[in-house]
Amino acid sequence: MYNSPNNNSPILRRSNFNTSSQGQTTTINKPIAQNTGSSPKPEIAKGPIIPELIPLDPSKKVQVIPIGGLCEIGKNTWIIRCDDKMIIIDAGLAFPSEDMHGVDLVLPELTYLIENKDKILGMFITHGHEDHIGGVANMLKSVNIPIIYGPPLAIGLLEGKLKEHGLLQKTVFKRTKPRETIQIGSFALTFVRNNHSIPDSFSLVIQTPAGLIVHSGDFKFDHTPVDGELFDIAALAEAGAKGVQLLISDSTNAEKAGFTPSERAVFPKIEETFAKANKRIIITTFASQVHRIKQILEIAQKYGRKVAILGRSMLNIALVSRQLGYMNFPDGLLIRSEEAMNYPMQKVCILTTGSQGEPLSALTRIANGSHKQVSIIPGDTVIVSATPIPGNERSVAATINALFARGAEVVYGRDSGVHVSGHCSQEEQKIMLNLVRPKYFMPAHGEYRMLVRHGKLAEEVCAMPTENIFIMENGDVLELTTETCAVVGEVPAGIIMIDNSREGTIEKSVIQDRAKLSSDGIINIVITLDQNKIIAGPDILFKGCIFGDAQQQQEITNKIKAEILKANDLKAAEKSLEKFVKAEFEALKQNPIVQILLMEVN
Repeated sequence: MYNSPNNNSPILRRSNFNTSSQGQTTTINKPIAQNTGSSPKPEIAKGPIIPELIPLDPSKKVQVIPIGGLCEIGKNTWIIRCDDKMIIIDAGLAFPSEDMHGVDLVLPELTYLIENKDKILGMFITHGHEDHIGGVANMLKSVNIPIIYGPPLAIGLLEGKLKEHGLLQKTVFKRTKPRETIQIGSFALTFVRNNHSIPDSFSLVIQTPAGLIVHSGDFKFDHTPVDGELFDIAALAEAGAKGVQLLISDSTNAEKAGFTPSERAVFPKIEETFAKANKRIIITTFASQVHRIKQILEIAQKYGRKVAILGRSMLNIALVSRQLGYMNFPDGLLIRSEEAMNYPMQKVCILTTGSQGEPLSALTRIANGSHKQVSIIPGDTVIVSATPIPGNERSVAATINALFARGAEVVYGRDSGVHVSGHCSQEEQKIMLNLVRPKYFMPAHGEYRMLVRHGKLAEEVCAMPTENIFIMENGDVLELTTETCAVVGEVPAGIIMIDNSREGTIEKSVIQDRAKLSSDGIINIVITLDQNKIIAGPDILFKGCIFGDAQQQQEITNKIKAEILKANDLKAAEKSLEKFVKAEFEALKQNPIVQILLMEVN
């Protein structure tokens, strides 16, 4: 049975520290275990890991507002508000669904932030994955963020992004360390190292006047991490001992029993595949999967293969990671893609983006035979070191089918052993819940069914009261006090759709029109008028419409023309003509776009 915080004794005692005024920040550094390539020795804390900086205040209300990351994978963006000031945690992007024709990226709607832009104190980044930092540049174009706190790798990746957008010189960064506490306004945030598929990943322990909030970030409990950096369980346990009001926790693998395997588990299978391959190896993974890329480069070096990296994002991440010390590979290991043909096939490895079957990615173009430098040679071994994000299954399957059709041997799938998730499974979610022992719980980072399953886990296994579990949607406002927790309203929380080939955003109506065009087609009707009398046309052109036969098409054409010719005033009748045309297509179960172009001669 869960022990909820004792409401008769404060979660955080009033401390001897002087709290900062609104908008000012104070940094408290703790000793950090140095990474020597092996597991660091446990740090012996000489005092509390989480210094008590923010006293409890029963009169204060703290609001937790997700504007991205709930009921979906990606777009993780959180706002925490108190005393009419707010902090932002992460600002991510999501990939478009298949029905978002021509959309490259999906970002959270920023209406609420723009309306409250003068209240923003700063942003805190948990780690450097795109679904947590990919929306920062767009956000900075709309609102001013006085300072961005985050781990060195995430900040290094952000600097490259902001430089491309011309925003780097306008942005203030503060690189944070494990167990470092930042006090800002009515908040104090402690960075707690966790395990994920990228180095420098953190959970956050957030002190507020309403009590402690723990934001797990993306995590799993990896006892043999690639970089030797262990999850700082002691910090979580200390937070749990103090008393946690609210836990916000990763739900991505809430449907999976057991534990998520260590990142090191993929090393033997990938190495085995390298040892067996006697021609080229093409391997794809997430561009931001730094631990995986590190292992691939080490294995390639061991087997004497040069590596060509396809995909600007992946190459940039590899170079930034090397510059910051998260990877170590010799200068001669990487070659340009056009140089690969100069080496024997058994001496080449191509590392590429496209693990999600993205239409314009390098792997998809290779599979379709449209890549300029690389094409499949029968006998190539292709390793898909990733699993499809929900919604991408069909495009990934199509890419794998195309690779097989061109003669490649493809190693893929959950049972292949070449990929493990970076997210916690059910047993690790139980550990998090039992370490933190929150009074209230909000599942996050997952589709709706995942959030529900995570909530059920807390209720059934950890005996958390149902009324203390909040399954929320983007835009819902959760309000905390020292005694209560409730959903009190909502804020705007839609989406922004981006087409990288054009400036600006894509309106929802455009996507709806594109969907209609792809499924129902378009009808163009052109009429030339002179003083409202037809002098040319009507010319009717069908594009993408389906007819039973040519006779049916001619009959519908004749009906439309007859309706146009009997109209007394074509300008006034334009809308009714459109309805008439659509009605003719109802029997065909089609709803085409109708465009009527009236050209008037002066």
